[in-house]
Amino acid sequence: MTTGTDETTDANSDSDSDTFDPVEAAEEANIDLPGVPEWDDEYLDRVSDRLLFNYDLTQDEQVHGETFSMYAEMRLESHKHFFHPALDYANHETHEHVFVTQVERPRVESFERFVTLGHDLADDSAWLDPDEEHFGTEFTFVVVADAVPESVESFVSSFHDRNLLKFGYYGHYEIHLVVVAPNREEAAASEQADTIQAFTLWKDVTADEQSGFLTRIRDALSF
Repeated sequence: MTTGTDETTDANSDSDSDTFDPVEAAEEANIDLPGVPEWDDEYLDRVSDRLLFNYDLTQDEQVHGETFSMYAEMRLESHKHFFHPALDYANHETHEHVFVTQVERPRVESFERFVTLGHDLADDSAWLDPDEEHFGTEFTFVVVADAVPESVESFVSSFHDRNLLKFGYYGHYEIHLVVVAPNREEAAASEQADTIQAFTLWKDVTADEQSGFLTRIRDALSF
């Protein structure tokens, strides 16, 4: 999955009514903005405006020896019941963890290291506790760079890593990769890495794109 832009747009062409106001949107969604971190980096701060509605956000997260400028977590639970809530069944949990770091000149080796970290987290019960109610866990690693080298774009775009737990009885986990160079308006992502939409600030997020991950999960849980 690769995104970019071949068009230049006039920032003054959009009306004020079309401008996204995170404060107004957060108030409508009953989100406590004082509880949302603020980043000194303008780009990450604007990204957080897109993520705060579905994710819990943390700054400077330490994970297995790695420090990430931004960490975002989303948890979904699905419950079904038969006539009465006490008679519930098909309870499932889905988690997504997004780790964001800044690297001026990323290399393929950097992403290979994050893939290894993703597998290590999958083996850590603090991050993934597989059981009958676990449906899926997604680990997404995002690198914010000055540019996207061709080798990195090729590696990230072709990457796919999905693993069944106990032959699928305990669900699965996936690892996703994203690289973005906001100053050049360049980005690439592995298959199903829907989170990329939050990082391509030069593109409007459509309703379908904004709900991509949630829609995939809800469709999967609607059996």
